[in-house]
Amino acid sequence: MIQIGNFFFRYRNWLFILLYGLLFLPSPELFTASSCGEHYWYWPLAGGLFVTVLGQAVRGATIGLAYIVRGGKDKKVYADDLVTTGIFSHCRNPLYVGNILMLLGVGLLANSLYYVGIVMPLFLFIYQAIVLAEENFLRSKFGKAFDTYCGTVNRWIPNISGLSKTFASMEFNGRRWILKEYNTQFVWLAGIALLILLKYNEQLLNSDREHANQLLWIVIPALAIGYALVRYLKKSGKFTE
Repeated sequence: MIQIGNFFFRYRNWLFILLYGLLFLPSPELFTASSCGEHYWYWPLAGGLFVTVLGQAVRGATIGLAYIVRGGKDKKVYADDLVTTGIFSHCRNPLYVGNILMLLGVGLLANSLYYVGIVMPLFLFIYQAIVLAEENFLRSKFGKAFDTYCGTVNRWIPNISGLSKTFASMEFNGRRWILKEYNTQFVWLAGIALLILLKYNEQLLNSDREHANQLLWIVIPALAIGYALVRYLKKSGKFTE
């Protein structure tokens, strides 16, 4: 599993985008009118948005409080320090937990049986392998300190006890969140916009496909402009942490 994890670690940034693209493959519906009633579409829409936004909130809180300065070097597992503060004091892999929730949420939003039933289990397997590879490296580098950390903090299930105290004792760095997340935010928000306008335009906007397409020509370019602006400000040094 460690070797498998090291392999997928090299491509982990592209993995999120690839799995995002699978949302748009044809699939039987997870929620149907026969099982959930006439307004069955409400369940994937509301549930999907809640779960995926929760995932982004977990990522945002993690990055804003205590960010891992270097999670990889030369496409290999690497770390300068053992980060155990912020959200990392409640869960050993909060960024991955956030990713899982984000992808599960958009899978629900897409109302895709194949995505939730096949792609998500595959994604969980890949992430488990990556985490085992990372833990192998961290244990070899930090030894007893890492073992002590593992003994008090869960690998996957966040412990919300003391969460408010964590936020009160640390300063949230909103600039860092924006600078580190603008790529993910663009892909994530563009995918959500596409799913809502293509799958729920009739229910939400009482509109036809042509109207939805017109809205897409407004929403997607607006997101692209926001992405380009943040990227320019970052590269020019006008917007820093």
